Amino acid sequence: MTDPALEAVGLGRRYRRGWALRDCSFRLPAGRICALVGPNGAGKTTLLSLAAGLLEPSTGTVRLGGHPARSAEARQHTAFLSQEKALYPRFRVSDTLRIGRELNPTWHQETAERIVAAGNIPMDARIGTLSGGQRTRVAFALALGKRPRLLLLDEPMADLDPLVRRQMMDLLMSEATQHGSTVVMSSHLVSELEGACDFLVLIDNGTVKLAGDVAELIGAHRTVSALDAQAARLAKLPGQVTVETRSTGGRTTALIRPRGPLPADHTPALPSLEELLLAHLRTADAPPLITSTARAGTHREVTV
Repeated sequence: MTDPALEAVGLGRRYRRGWALRDCSFRLPAGRICALVGPNGAGKTTLLSLAAGLLEPSTGTVRLGGHPARSAEARQHTAFLSQEKALYPRFRVSDTLRIGRELNPTWHQETAERIVAAGNIPMDARIGTLSGGQRTRVAFALALGKRPRLLLLDEPMADLDPLVRRQMMDLLMSEATQHGSTVVMSSHLVSELEGACDFLVLIDNGTVKLAGDVAELIGAHRTVSALDAQAARLAKLPGQVTVETRSTGGRTTALIRPRGPLPADHTPALPSLEELLLAHLRTADAPPLITSTARAGTHREVTV
């Protein structure tokens, strides 16, 4: 029996200004690469901070590998990397890796040094003298040198140029695949996530709107279109759940969740991941979809 890498049940966090996250429930199976998507202020950082044990929930629970997020067991096997990349600017790179070695019983020095060396970063250089891309590489060396079972990333590559972003993404995917790590990656760039992630959690206004395997979520939707002059026939499709209807370039397109056969005069197509996400983000009252794989409290996966 395998516990989920991450499972939130009724998770919420309230600040003085109101709820940043509320009634958040989903599960992430181990070994997946999960895209955490949503607009600014949606609750992504709050969710990752709760999972990393940096915040205490106002309601509900979050467990990592079957352990409470703030427990010693969860902390030992989890690495968290934020956009700020909390590194000591006066420390040398070698000092930074030594901290990782001293604090983490699962530390793998060779992995950390290899990541740093691939960026041509001198081990005696001080963190404060490094470029943004170099600091990001050191931060990744610190996180991946821990050999975490779960890696939580809160947009740590947001300030990098496209080439360095691609290099760091390739590095991340290689390390995660090699060691079977689970990755939760928050990002605004759908194009960056589409080819790398096989699991999706979409958060908007502090609640989960979509969660599950990317292929399953896309497969649950279809797009149908018609000329604007014939748009009325898309307004109400019998027995179907309409997520969004949108007019562009003289055509009206509807994103739907089929609940039976469509009329013969419609030719449905699978949406892209970007089309799926944008439609749900533009439509505040779109019905949520949590697949069986992502439903919290469901049966555990059996490994053979």
